[in-house]
Amino acid sequence: MISKTLMAASTRPIILAILSRGKDYGYNIIQRVKNISGGSIEWSDGMLYPVMQRMELDRLISSEWISVDGGRPRHYYRITDDGRQALEAELSSWQKILNTMIHFSQPQLVKE
Repeated sequence: MISKTLMAASTRPIILAILSRGKDYGYNIIQRVKNISGGSIEWSDGMLYPVMQRMELDRLISSEWISVDGGRPRHYYRITDDGRQALEAELSSWQKILNTMIHFSQPQLVKE
C-alpha cells in the first residue's frame, strides 16, 4: 500500500507525465493510473479535479470541452510548455530521490 503522503507528492508529476503523451480527460486519467499501478494507486474525482484546477491556475495544464463522435462533451486537459518544464524538474528530483534510496538500501561491504 502506498502512503497518503507519497501518493499526494506524486499526483502532480504523474498527471504531467500522462498529459505529456497527449490530451486526456479526468476519468480516463484515473483509470490509466489505476491500471498501470496494478490498483495500488486509486484516485477519486474529489481528489483529482482540485489538483488539476490548481495545476491549471499555475499554468501547468490547460483545458477545453470537446465532444467526441457526437457524445456529451468531456473536459480534456493538455500539458503546457510550463508544465513540460515542471515535469522535467519533477523527474530529475524523483530520480535523485530514487538513486539515494537505492544507494542506502544496498548491503554495505564490511571492512575488517
